[in-house]
Amino acid sequence: MILDHVYDIVTDDIFLRLDGMVPGGEVFLKLEGLNPAGSIKLKTAVGMVEDAERSGLLTAGGRIIESSSGSLGVALALVSVGKGLSFTCVTDPNASRHSVRLMRALGVDVVEVDRRDANGGYLGTRIDYIRQRLQRDPGLVWLNQYANPANVRTHAVRTASAILREIGRVDYLFVGAGTTGTMMGCATHFRRHSPQTRIIAVDSQGSVTFGHSPGPRYIPGLGTSRVPEICRPDAVDEIVMVAEEEAVRTCRELARRRGLMVGGSTGSVMSALSRMAPDIPEGSRIVAISPDLGDRYVQTIYNDSWVASTFGSDADLTEAFMAISGETGH
Repeated sequence: MILDHVYDIVTDDIFLRLDGMVPGGEVFLKLEGLNPAGSIKLKTAVGMVEDAERSGLLTAGGRIIESSSGSLGVALALVSVGKGLSFTCVTDPNASRHSVRLMRALGVDVVEVDRRDANGGYLGTRIDYIRQRLQRDPGLVWLNQYANPANVRTHAVRTASAILREIGRVDYLFVGAGTTGTMMGCATHFRRHSPQTRIIAVDSQGSVTFGHSPGPRYIPGLGTSRVPEICRPDAVDEIVMVAEEEAVRTCRELARRRGLMVGGSTGSVMSALSRMAPDIPEGSRIVAISPDLGDRYVQTIYNDSWVASTFGSDADLTEAFMAISGETGH
């Protein structure tokens, strides 16, 4: 296969079968991190930029500004370089340092806000900064992943259709909720083409997306401190809230038991799946979406010191890690 642009390298047909996750059922993990941007957000970036180009909002040499906790920022950096656009990414202290370094290596202007918003997160602060920049510089184009219908469309056309094309019958779909673009795109497509599929949305404790109480969060990916405009909670069948400590534990279990290093969003999704497994009927076919892999989280999720300083004590996580690997004692 020969392609013309780096952002065209999207692997939408790779699934890992995970035996033993659901008794009597088949579990397929859709691996979205096997592209040059390292996450599902490459599709989001391409979809939003090309939609802006078609509408005339973006022209040659245009300048983009966008809020991101890391993954979309990296993806937009690749797309912007490939299309000759300039890009400013507004992020916060929770962003992966690896992602920030990648963006800067690609020539992106990275602005990091450090003031928490009223709900304990940084999203409101990031968006406030963008609005201020737009007032000063109307030539900037804010793609606004939280309200952009192209975010939803690209995952309906690409992500959801790829799942049905490759897997066929899907009884349960587990999908994380960040901006909710992937969730809403999958819900739109599945309701039309596979209405019997139960769609399970997974969110982080401390997120306000589905009306829960706000709280601090430390792992980028899932959750918001401001409800995205594109989100429609009634589009899914069930919502599962997962504590970040539980997501960390699941990430480590997958690494030790299966040799699979994934990011915190995947850890949350797989935690929700494990929690629901006893109630899933035998013979079911289950798909879970893994937005990215674990290389960006080596210094956080997979680092005992970071876990200890972030969550207060890593004793339970470390003991679980040792039990999984067959190690003993302190």
